[in-house]
Amino acid sequence: MLTKEEIADWFQGLQNDICAALEQADEKGKFLTDTWERPGGGGGKSRVITDGNVIEKGGVNFSAVYGETPQKILIALKLSQADFYATGVSIVLHPQNPWVPIIHMNVRYFEMSNGVHWFGGGIDLTPHYINRDDARFFHTSLKEVCDRFDATYYPKFKQWADEYFYIKHRRETRGIGGIFFDRLTPAGDQDKSDIFAFVQAVGQAFAPIYTHLMHQHKNEPYDEQEKQWQYLRRGRYVEFNLVWDKGTKFGLDTDGRTESILMSLPPFASWYYNYSPSEGSPEAETVAQLTKDKNWLP
Repeated sequence: MLTKEEIADWFQGLQNDICAALEQADEKGKFLTDTWERPGGGGGKSRVITDGNVIEKGGVNFSAVYGETPQKILIALKLSQADFYATGVSIVLHPQNPWVPIIHMNVRYFEMSNGVHWFGGGIDLTPHYINRDDARFFHTSLKEVCDRFDATYYPKFKQWADEYFYIKHRRETRGIGGIFFDRLTPAGDQDKSDIFAFVQAVGQAFAPIYTHLMHQHKNEPYDEQEKQWQYLRRGRYVEFNLVWDKGTKFGLDTDGRTESILMSLPPFASWYYNYSPSEGSPEAETVAQLTKDKNWLP
């Protein structure tokens, strides 16, 4: 029987592997490790990279926390009182170059002392400027991962991502989506190991996907206007993470480590009052494509 400790150990290894791959691709930035403990039980390792050749700021966080489930979580998740255990890896990377996209990934496991358990996760891409070739590559890569396990996964989880990564107050998607899943449990002949294998495959897909995008665009020239647009799009990212993201809320509601939870925020972002890009501009073209239910496959 697969244990929570075995799952947590694998997540720690994933954190190490991804950090090593990103350092190699960046060729300058190095991850600093910050080990922390949660007063209510458990802790984790925050690994943060800043001022790299490609990555301006990013984090690859591991955590394994446990204890009494806060009332807010019980109500939000409609659960009965029992102790909880949650472990996973969470990643957000903000690049220097506006032509390199922001990326996020989270893979996680949650269980309670009463036997309730599930896996969750997701990976989504937030380009400052949407590139159709990048979008096809990204979604095709995710579909290939999903199809190895269940042909229904990609369309189902892609739609879930479109709904989840949506900035409701702006009526626009955060980026080009990806996949998102939650409360994933065994069905039919499956057992916990089968679901974990899928989660592992999603985690292992991250580094090859993002290092490819880093190499594709890290040397593209950009000007001050494009940098200012990057800051504006980062502002939208901040709005989503602070207003709508359930992971942020879960971390804060369980007395998680604030610095690690807010690692997802960029070093610089902008908010201009009532800003609207010029008609026909690359910025306007990107905004026009920030819609749900868009088919990014070839």
